[in-house]
Amino acid sequence: MKNVYDVFLERGFIEQVTDEDEVRKALEHPLTCYIGFDPTATSLHIGSLVPIMALVHLQKNGHVPIALVGAGTALIGDPSGKTEMRQVLSRETIDFNAQCLRRQFSRYLDFEDRKALMLNNADWLTKLNYISFLRDIGRHFSVNKMLAAESYKIRLEKGLSFIEFNYMLLQAYDFLYLYQNHDCVMQMGGNDQWGNMLAGVDLIRRIEGKTAQSMTFPLFTTATGQKMGKTEKGTVWLDQEMTSPYDYYQYWINTDDADVRKFLALFTFLPMEEIREAESLSDQELNMAKAILAFEATRITHGEEAAVAAWEASVAAFGEKLLDPALMPSSTIPRGRISRQTTAIPFIRKTRDELARGIPAYEMMYDCGLCSSKSEARRLISQGGGYVNDEPIPQFDTLISTDHLDGNGQIKLRKGKKKYMIVAVEEKN
Repeated sequence: MKNVYDVFLERGFIEQVTDEDEVRKALEHPLTCYIGFDPTATSLHIGSLVPIMALVHLQKNGHVPIALVGAGTALIGDPSGKTEMRQVLSRETIDFNAQCLRRQFSRYLDFEDRKALMLNNADWLTKLNYISFLRDIGRHFSVNKMLAAESYKIRLEKGLSFIEFNYMLLQAYDFLYLYQNHDCVMQMGGNDQWGNMLAGVDLIRRIEGKTAQSMTFPLFTTATGQKMGKTEKGTVWLDQEMTSPYDYYQYWINTDDADVRKFLALFTFLPMEEIREAESLSDQELNMAKAILAFEATRITHGEEAAVAAWEASVAAFGEKLLDPALMPSSTIPRGRISRQTTAIPFIRKTRDELARGIPAYEMMYDCGLCSSKSEARRLISQGGGYVNDEPIPQFDTLISTDHLDGNGQIKLRKGKKKYMIVAVEEKN
């Protein structure tokens, strides 16, 4: 089996590492490694996928990953990468969020027989004696060195609270605790955590006289410079109740051409020799690669059934010619499964009486959420960007009516090339 360090390297996971030779050597044998996750919401989002996928790769290659839910550190807030102090959440809210994340991690990692561990740092941080902590741990930290850390320097201009100033000590203590109690010798995370990670490595060296390692991932943005997982609708969550599998699929299939190869490497398990071929794809073939990316990413997060439903809904909305999974033979997209009726399509329901009277197109585009205002809808249609059943809407006040219903009793509205909504008739009981 390939050394997982080489897997990380060729797939683009690595930004910084404490000692490349030592890390590679350590990963030649099973070891325990952890990544921390903030329980500041009931779900993680796409921005958390890089560390999650890293944990999965570790497990696939025989190592023991620890997903550390930072309920304890969330009580004070992490200043890393923040320009202002984050709102302090209540203990009850953080505990509830932590429980939600525990269920979410089970989709990605196998926790049976201690193949992976899910821990909560509130279990030890909330029990610390402050005076003892300062004497035993705090004495190993230099304030001058801490202030030189990038995560603190950014905040000094606007003000850094004392409660946040403690964050580095607590994260370093997490690493020491996991080293002492779970034989954890490596920490991974986003590149904004580099200073905190080095503090943990140094603390282990000072107290235990042993060497530990750290590795960071790049802070990914899209080719357009947008933060990963941010859209017009807001954050793309991993919880299907907050972001539907269909919308999740659509996020990936709308990937910028320049990001396809990178995202296939990071967010799927397809062989790298096939992913490299995506660099030379264009036009229709590149669309196929995007479909594979969308299907694989959705399958990993939401399961096979949800991925198939999202794929079928996309095919139904945009046409069979968009996809041909035979072009990417390693994809698990099922061949020949195209359903024109699926609950994964986003619907808006209208009564038959409403449609019989006719609804102005600009009002319908606004009502179903394709446009944020009626004036935007008028402008869109006047400029040729509004469609009904794939035909351009001639005027903004064109009436959408029962005459537009297809054989399934539905009307497809579309904004531009990619955003659409299905209008379905709501029959009276």
